[in-house]
Amino acid sequence: MSEYPAFQYGKSRFDQNTFFGRFRHFLDVIDPSTLLVTEKRLQECVELLECFKRGNLPPGVTDAQLWQAQKIKQAVIHPDTGEKILMPFRMSGFVPFGTPVVVGLLLPNQTLVSTVFWQWLNQSHNACVNYCNRNASKPAPASKFLQGYLGAVTSAVSIAVGLNVLIQRASHFSPTTRLLVQRFIPFPAVASANVCNVVLMRHCELSEGISVLDNNGNVVGTSKVAARHALLETALTRVVMPMPILVLPPLIMSALEKLPLLQRHRRLVLPVHSLVCLAAFGLALPLAISLFPQMSEISVNQLEPEIARATDCKIVTYNKGL
Repeated sequence: MSEYPAFQYGKSRFDQNTFFGRFRHFLDVIDPSTLLVTEKRLQECVELLECFKRGNLPPGVTDAQLWQAQKIKQAVIHPDTGEKILMPFRMSGFVPFGTPVVVGLLLPNQTLVSTVFWQWLNQSHNACVNYCNRNASKPAPASKFLQGYLGAVTSAVSIAVGLNVLIQRASHFSPTTRLLVQRFIPFPAVASANVCNVVLMRHCELSEGISVLDNNGNVVGTSKVAARHALLETALTRVVMPMPILVLPPLIMSALEKLPLLQRHRRLVLPVHSLVCLAAFGLALPLAISLFPQMSEISVNQLEPEIARATDCKIVTYNKGL
């Protein structure tokens, strides 16, 4: 496949049927350079895409220019509302704005107050990103998002504080071991909160089902079985996502802090820690959301009988969500 294939409006230029294609696509999605796009440049991109849809492109416009225009528009403007997404809550802003929070979560020697603060701030940032990038084609009550947010904050803070208390009371741990174990506490807290958030915000899908589509993209029915699969895939993604972010930096920093340079210059520890977190975050996010295709496939035989009767297809698809 060439670097810039023939332009397709609303599609990705990378193959979404392979993990590597999805990984390259999401690297494009989280590209922080789109945060620096000016209002003038954004309007030029929107106008260029409108010209493409009307079939009156200016002469000399290349596929590369069209793909870049679409990348910028999708990074800044919500596809359903048509409104600009606030910079800290864009997918392209998730890594640069989220990294300071990750650094805070992984700071050693956390107090009870600092543990609660960083877990609250992390879940608040996640909730704002989820809300600003939600599917807004159908109105959803704000109570659903509030329920997910409160559930995520409660579970994250409860688990983090509970594990901290248990470790402090574990008298058989040496101070070094206790410090190392404490650095890993954010992972189970964040992972469980992420799952809690998904379940609380999307639990209605389990009772109502989600749409499944045939080969032509036509809805053939609503399936609760597909909803369970979608929820499971999304939950697994939310567990895998914080794993490299919250597990690798403590391991790497434990080794780096033994280096003579950092032993002599302790003021360098925080900047080095921040760079390690940034690298882990930038890699983990596209890897995690690339695990499953956005449009997942499922055999009709696994679904409800009425769906099997409604289509001749052996395989149907559903949107798993993010």
